[in-house]
Amino acid sequence: MPPYLTPEALQTFIRTALAEDIGDGDHSALSAIPAEARKRAHLLIKDEGVLAGVELAHHIFGMVDADLRLEQRLADGARVQHGEVAFVVEGRAQSILTAERLVLNCMQRMSGIATRTAHLNGLLAGTKAKLLDTRKTTPNFRLCEKWAVLIGGGINHRYGLFDMIILKDNHVDYAGGIRQAIEASRAYLARTGRQLPIEVETRTLSEVQQALDAGGITRIMLDNMSPAQLREAVALVAGRYPLEASGGITEETIAEVAATGVDYISVGALTHSIRSLDMSLKAF
Repeated sequence: MPPYLTPEALQTFIRTALAEDIGDGDHSALSAIPAEARKRAHLLIKDEGVLAGVELAHHIFGMVDADLRLEQRLADGARVQHGEVAFVVEGRAQSILTAERLVLNCMQRMSGIATRTAHLNGLLAGTKAKLLDTRKTTPNFRLCEKWAVLIGGGINHRYGLFDMIILKDNHVDYAGGIRQAIEASRAYLARTGRQLPIEVETRTLSEVQQALDAGGITRIMLDNMSPAQLREAVALVAGRYPLEASGGITEETIAEVAATGVDYISVGALTHSIRSLDMSLKAF
């Protein structure tokens, strides 16, 4: 599992999400359903795609009520179709109803992300390019969105600002140039005793050459370059550093970008522009 998926992180996410939804009580369930009532419900798939969030659902139900029992029918990463049942949950009816919306909200969005990731990943077949996500995520929901990318077959880029240095265009401009930004970052790491990878964003072939001349980096990002420029950059770098293509890459262009020989392709739309999969939690 990736380092951000710790038990503590999951518990914190679920606890704050439940607090947001429940407040001082689920008064709909508390008023309409007897406390002793025990019922069953199943998670019904009403769409086609890649399932994600089943493992998270286990944790949510468990934190709402440790006595809830979940019978899993489908696993994260499964290709699903309309009418399939992902799991059956059984226990106190009030608890099932209290957990329902958080489970659905998470699973629908995570499944949409996993589905989109799997689709774009398929378009990279036959190339060496690997699909990356970005930090363009929903505040306080990044853990789930990054997790969904993994389930869909993609690779997580840095999780946040703390685990990697990426010198974007604004960093470069504020620092006075590519060389100045890289040298300042290396000095910062030496001064603070940190060991972090350094990636630098380049906008032109001239900036790619400046990054090569400066050295001491981990990866070069090629921002909003045409396929022709990407091929030139690949030839210029000649394998000295991994190359990441980024910026405006779509379903229609991603295969052409991958064919240029870059090592990574980052797509913010994996998490910021997806359609959630339709599903429902139904009593039976």
